[in-house]
Amino acid sequence: MQRSSQRLNTSTSQLVLALETSCDETAVAVLRDRKLLASEVASQIAEHEKFGGVVPEVASRNHLVHAPRLLERALRDAETDIKQIDAFAATNGPGLASSLMIGASIAKGLAIGFGKPYLAINHLEGHLLSPFFGERIEPNVSLVVSGGHTMTVFVRGVADYQIIGRTVDDAAGEAFDKIAKLLGLGYPGGPEIEKHAANDDGSHFDLPRSMPDSENFSFSGLKTAVRYLLPKLKGDYLADVCASVQAAIVDVLVSKTIAAAKKHDVDLVTMSGGVSCNRKLRKRMTEACKQHGLELKTAEPWLCTDNAAMIAFAAILKLQTGLSSSVTEEIDPNLALAI
Repeated sequence: MQRSSQRLNTSTSQLVLALETSCDETAVAVLRDRKLLASEVASQIAEHEKFGGVVPEVASRNHLVHAPRLLERALRDAETDIKQIDAFAATNGPGLASSLMIGASIAKGLAIGFGKPYLAINHLEGHLLSPFFGERIEPNVSLVVSGGHTMTVFVRGVADYQIIGRTVDDAAGEAFDKIAKLLGLGYPGGPEIEKHAANDDGSHFDLPRSMPDSENFSFSGLKTAVRYLLPKLKGDYLADVCASVQAAIVDVLVSKTIAAAKKHDVDLVTMSGGVSCNRKLRKRMTEACKQHGLELKTAEPWLCTDNAAMIAFAAILKLQTGLSSSVTEEIDPNLALAI
């Protein structure tokens, strides 16, 4: 694996085209400086739902089908000729290797073909910066919570991060998916559990809040607790279980994020990633931040699921500091957030 960067001479106005193919969403976006000109996303939920989760081979095959069409549509919507693009970017990790390769290969090929810079972007950094989309980055403690990742990060500025806590097993979104499967619900599990939990306060079952004295996260014990609970239940218990599961996950996410913000003496908390769309989580985090005198900034819902706009935003911030990547830089399915 090769890591390298090149410094560029930057102009006052720059146009970036980015691709995101880390998992089961194919996305293309065009950004001029910090103004979004086009954002196209093709979801594969319907293709993977019948399998109860993402199948890598199906995902990569669909990326190959969707990417050229989305690329053409994004350029048309942005009213931009591809020759006008100043730099091409793509997610190079973490994610599914066969999926990452599609977007990265397209972006690299375009960069080489048009003699423009290439930027390899960390998917987690895209989420991390997305609450500030189009704005100036401010110091904050950030909760990144999605299907594959749950972490708190102290953000001092662009590319200046300190990981505070991370999941040691299942991420929050993964726990939602696995528990939803135990309950016979559809994929993805988070929205399904939220829907059934809508009219319940979550106090019916006392489910575990693991690792209360640690900055790290663990949700596998919650999944196990539900597995052993279900055979003991009779009648219509679905809403009570869903609400109790949601409450357990939200309690952990909120308490650990607030504790991290207080420890690192910041005034701002940010939240991003697909699970951050959960309405109970947003409500509880808003209340907790207000109680502790903290400002909360959340990514817009359309920026929370996988998308290329956040990748383009991270790329433009790097490009404006004069950085680019080598086209020989390899994808990394296990790429960590650089600190």
